[in-house]
Amino acid sequence: MPRDIKVAIIGVGNCASSLVQGVEYYKDVDGSDELVPGLMHNVLGGYRIGDIKFVSAIDVDSKKIGKDLSEAIFTEPNCTKKFSDVPNLGVEVKKGPVLDGVAETTKEKFSVDPSQKPVDVKRELIESGAEVCILYLPVGSEEAVRYYAQQCMEAGVALINAIPVFIQNEKKLMEGFEKKGIPVIGSDIKSQVGATIVHRVLTKLFSDRGVKLDHTYQLNVGGNTDFLNMLERTRLKSKKISKTQSVQSQLPTPLPPEDIHVGPSDYVPWLKDNKLCFIRMEGRKFGDIPIELELRLSVEDSPNSAGVMVDAIRCSKLGLDRGIGGMLISPSAYFMKSPPIQYPDSVAREMVEEFIRGERER
Repeated sequence: MPRDIKVAIIGVGNCASSLVQGVEYYKDVDGSDELVPGLMHNVLGGYRIGDIKFVSAIDVDSKKIGKDLSEAIFTEPNCTKKFSDVPNLGVEVKKGPVLDGVAETTKEKFSVDPSQKPVDVKRELIESGAEVCILYLPVGSEEAVRYYAQQCMEAGVALINAIPVFIQNEKKLMEGFEKKGIPVIGSDIKSQVGATIVHRVLTKLFSDRGVKLDHTYQLNVGGNTDFLNMLERTRLKSKKISKTQSVQSQLPTPLPPEDIHVGPSDYVPWLKDNKLCFIRMEGRKFGDIPIELELRLSVEDSPNSAGVMVDAIRCSKLGLDRGIGGMLISPSAYFMKSPPIQYPDSVAREMVEEFIRGERER
């Protein structure tokens, strides 16, 4: 029988809250039950949802540090919906180095106590027995992502990079994961049905049906700290690149930059973890006759990626079991907005199925 999957979380925000709640909510589900919404399989590669065990958690907010993970996930400024009670997990949230993880716009939300000494991250990962580490850091945390990724590589822990910092381009770091046989999935987690996946599918539909796309935009607003963080526009560069190239990849010829705009737009506090997405597409069909599409999507943002992360964790464990080092191409292509190689989502899904069955190495 497969062993537990021991998971560390870096960044105990809304996404971490939805993931931890979800694992508790579905812990008793097995292969005979109705398929859990948002999962590829209830049992993936022999691993159930309930096999995921959280063993370490790191954050920089003094309001969360020292609390059990089960309590920290419901501590402000976290604001995602509660859908599951979580018992005490016996995992104390430790302080990590701040680096560039706190934006100017979020300093009032995060209480950072300089007197609290950061934990030795590599040692914490090793001593906790973590096998898979998830980076749930704020957008724009370029330095912090590289630091934690290095600690994972040195500790021998598989890495899932849920944010748009393109670690696959860090050649020396990736060589380290490769040599040690440690898998990596990245970068920038897709939602189950979110703004970018919907925009991708519609763009592919236009392309497949022979519609010439002339202009498109995607505007997003929300009220969680992720949107507040992105009010600091300098932190948005990688996010805009990630979302834009994810959509562009579905076109035979990318649109000129002036004809496509994809990215977060504003912070509306009362929306909390609800995200509103507005998509507009303008194109030409047969006879150069115009076609226009407008869409409004409303989703609770953080639970929208939690099921995807459950599958990513289990694929990471399969990579560990098989001794596969470096980027897992198939899971990255299906679960992430900015993988090393882009594929249409239907193709990427079949690639992951082949990976799960052991028919595809990575």
